[in-house]
Amino acid sequence: MLISRNDSLLLVVDIQEKLAPAIFEADEITRNSVRLLDGARRLGIPAFVSEHYVQGLGPSVAAIRDAAVDARIFAKTHFSCAAEPGVLDLLQACGRRQVILTGAETHVCVLQTALGLIAAGFAVCLVADAASSRTPANRQLACERVRAAGGQVVSTEMVLFEWLERGGTDEFRALLPLIK
Repeated sequence: MLISRNDSLLLVVDIQEKLAPAIFEADEITRNSVRLLDGARRLGIPAFVSEHYVQGLGPSVAAIRDAAVDARIFAKTHFSCAAEPGVLDLLQACGRRQVILTGAETHVCVLQTALGLIAAGFAVCLVADAASSRTPANRQLACERVRAAGGQVVSTEMVLFEWLERGGTDEFRALLPLIK
């Protein structure tokens, strides 16, 4: 399945101030999630950002907050965004079937969100270089479980290029800095 900009939305899960310092390659997943938020904004793709237990984990890191200017930010207490009351309705209201998923921790909130979204009928694409856990092993196991459940594991550049579909356009030139 190719990712379609007309049929996808972006969901950034729990890249938060007090959690990020413990996450393996936190700077990379933050940078790649920001690239995707920026690309989604420029292409008119709906974007959402979740924040888990804000009282304990703090808000999203500054780079995510700054990039989420057009994104809908929501708080949650369930590990799975799909289990949080109202979130499935919010995502389904977009009328899009594909969810591009990034965030932390891959083996907890991201995985449970992916499995819940797949069960709800969404096609999930987990962006491996924009999702992580405290350990690389937990990240790898979560990617394997998402794939085994029917989701796809992709990269940031795969998403951006599939959203663009072709080169030589004004949109391609506008997004080129996100790729280089």
